[in-house]
Amino acid sequence: METRTFGNTGLTISRLGIGLAEIGFELTLEEINAASDVLNTALDAGITFLDTAACYDISEELIGRTIAHRRDEYVLATKAGHVAGGYVGENWTAQTVRDSIDRSLVRMKTDHLDLVQLHSCDVDVLERGEVIEVLQQAKQAGKTRFIGYSGDNEAALWAVKSGLFDTLQTSFNVVDQNARLYLFGPAKARGMGVICKRPIANGAWGADKSPSSYAAEYFARAQKMLALGPVPGAPENRILLALGFAFAHEEADVFIVGTRNPQHLKANIEMVNTQLPIAPEAVAEIQRRFEQLADGPDWSQRE
Repeated sequence: METRTFGNTGLTISRLGIGLAEIGFELTLEEINAASDVLNTALDAGITFLDTAACYDISEELIGRTIAHRRDEYVLATKAGHVAGGYVGENWTAQTVRDSIDRSLVRMKTDHLDLVQLHSCDVDVLERGEVIEVLQQAKQAGKTRFIGYSGDNEAALWAVKSGLFDTLQTSFNVVDQNARLYLFGPAKARGMGVICKRPIANGAWGADKSPSSYAAEYFARAQKMLALGPVPGAPENRILLALGFAFAHEEADVFIVGTRNPQHLKANIEMVNTQLPIAPEAVAEIQRRFEQLADGPDWSQRE
């Protein structure tokens, strides 16, 4: 498994990471063996970057119940800001973020988090500053080693330019490329670790129909890009094409792919380990098509 130094954090992480929203939303605590299969399969294969969030239902609890005993084998990233998990309060207050961090430590049975990220808050929340101060206090107290921002578009650019965060997590894939145009350069210039979410575009590229209502926007974009004709040098496997396109961008440190299915996870690991890189002409053509078609807010980053 390819690894990378994570920006200026000094952490070494696998370039393929795993997003843990699906196990949180789609499994129950009674299905702990299914969660264990996914998480242990990832660790056994050399995936060392795990990304979750306080609002991913029972995701954090499943991590704590299945792989807490392997804590030294992975970099653990979570997110905070939303009221979740039976908590009573308001989104985006200092108290909510503070309590969220403490709850994450308990749920995941760890004495420290490697990364806590603000979870897609707007610019006005960032400008108020109180939730950033809470993250900084948590870092000073040793509750988290690093702090980051997870989000897109204007707020992501604000977070990058502020110089207050160690990392940026943002959307990037074949049909969502504004991060490459506007965020990667400034983030890397500041030594930030860069995490890409949705690298396979929710499975929309090359699909016969939208894989889900959530993927509808990506599917519509993919249809327009594919209507321009065959992509030279593109592999036949549409998931391999999507992964290969994402991994071709060296500015990004880690790409998080979510699944609750160990077989899907193994297939992704196999592709990354043995079938990359894809042809440079395919990458260049997909970049060209995006830049040709991306016009207006309909092609902004998917939040």
